[in-house]
Amino acid sequence: MSGFLDKERIIARPGFSRWLVPPAALCIHLCIGMAYGFSVFWLPLTKAIGISAPVACPSDMSWIDKLFTTVCDWDKPMLGWMYTLFFVFLGSSAALFGGWLEHAGPRKAGVVSALCWCGGLVMSAVGVYTHQLWMMWLGSGVIGGVGLGLGYISPVSTLIKWFPDRRGMATGMAIMGFGGGAMIGSPLADRLMKTFATPTSVGVWETFLAMAAIYFVFMMIGALTYRVPPTGWKPEGWIPPTTQGANTMITTKHVHLSKASRTPQFWLLWGILCLNVSAGIGVIGMASPMLQEIFGGRLVGLDVKFDQLDKDQLGQVAAIAAGFTGLLSLFNIGGRFLWASLSDFIGRKITYFVFFVLGFVLYAYAPSAGHTGSVALFVGIFCIILTMYGGGFATIPAYLADMFGTQMVGAIHGRLLTAWSVAGIVGPLLVNYINDAQIKSGVPKSEAYDTTMYILAALLIGGFVCNLLVRPVAAKWFMTDEELAAERKLAHDKAQADAVSANGGMSAAGTRSNPVVVGGFWVLVAVPLAWGVWNTLQKAWVLFH
Repeated sequence: MSGFLDKERIIARPGFSRWLVPPAALCIHLCIGMAYGFSVFWLPLTKAIGISAPVACPSDMSWIDKLFTTVCDWDKPMLGWMYTLFFVFLGSSAALFGGWLEHAGPRKAGVVSALCWCGGLVMSAVGVYTHQLWMMWLGSGVIGGVGLGLGYISPVSTLIKWFPDRRGMATGMAIMGFGGGAMIGSPLADRLMKTFATPTSVGVWETFLAMAAIYFVFMMIGALTYRVPPTGWKPEGWIPPTTQGANTMITTKHVHLSKASRTPQFWLLWGILCLNVSAGIGVIGMASPMLQEIFGGRLVGLDVKFDQLDKDQLGQVAAIAAGFTGLLSLFNIGGRFLWASLSDFIGRKITYFVFFVLGFVLYAYAPSAGHTGSVALFVGIFCIILTMYGGGFATIPAYLADMFGTQMVGAIHGRLLTAWSVAGIVGPLLVNYINDAQIKSGVPKSEAYDTTMYILAALLIGGFVCNLLVRPVAAKWFMTDEELAAERKLAHDKAQADAVSANGGMSAAGTRSNPVVVGGFWVLVAVPLAWGVWNTLQKAWVLFH
């Protein structure tokens, strides 16, 4: 008998609704997306021992000693390494285990993701309780990072196979959840920490345990709901495009993982993602200080520069900047679904041309918009930019499926995510060091972002060139019929006719999906997402109030 988590057990049988798969993916992505919101823990953790105020470490304490000390508090740079570890291990684990995922199936990958992500939170809770920073790095940063990678790519191949008619929309729905995870998790964590805080605890380790339990339930629901379509399945009434007259940028053949990275198309798409993300992630990292330093007192109706504001005015300005950051998060999420869905109609290549051309214009014009003093214009520019940042993430899986076929697209996507790891280093470094150099050379803070914007615009020129060079994959890279049959056997794929009798009816996929069940599942993910949107809009309202 096949194991409960084996791929053979989750091959859908007649009557299964493909609309159960996107909310299953959202259950996982909304949980692991909290990685974006982990900074909510930094300030409380800097007072884990002192409670009301940080207990500073001796000036001569080494970096290694700080990992094991129990007598003084950690600083934010030491804690911030967890954020770096998240995305380094997300990209590396997705690249390393992508091939295994294609063979093992999304259910097994989803369960392993839940164990790693939630187990990492539990280990971090122990690390906070015993005041051992190395346990937090290993728990959430390394083990949790592996969970991020597996959870992020687990639904990609499955969704593309369930929605051959709407590849962009399907992946956009799931990857939208990763962007929305922090929007739910950050306010939830803030409330939990306030609830658990005592005179002897800042409430972080208790919050880690509570969130691990909540996330584990949601992620297991998602993983156990995953089903894969039998080979040859297609939506009712949908006619696949014939070779003659079909879009030459959308192949009907398949490239093996071992060959994909040897094609020029893979590295061009790698460059497209890396350059688009480098520009966008640089903006995310500097959004709050950028708005404050460029507009200064004008944000609160005063004609004074940022350095001339008093303590109360700085607090007001910071609150407005927090609203700006929340608004960018909302547009990042919306862009993931909207741009990816639009790419189904205008094509992936044209979608990225829009990203790079429109993005270049907006980045290049942003300094002028800042100098005009129009907050609304400046905010509007970066809201549009963030839709394209999120859209780039959501559209790339469909672009890969168009170029390399659907058989191993999840594994190929995992390899491509190393571009995200690189961009996560390049973007912030470019922005922070250039801005710092400008200020040190005497440039006013309100103008110190101008050069940065022009450099980010230049990155998009590189992305435009990469996209321009993308051509259909040469025939020599595609699997032969024999190679495809062997790969499908390794992946435990079943032909549509065979799937009807597979597993002797033991699979839950054999039960016709009830519309009420489908609707209820969507409500399960829509309610927390709506709560996150509401919280974000309340913060963003400060910008216009």
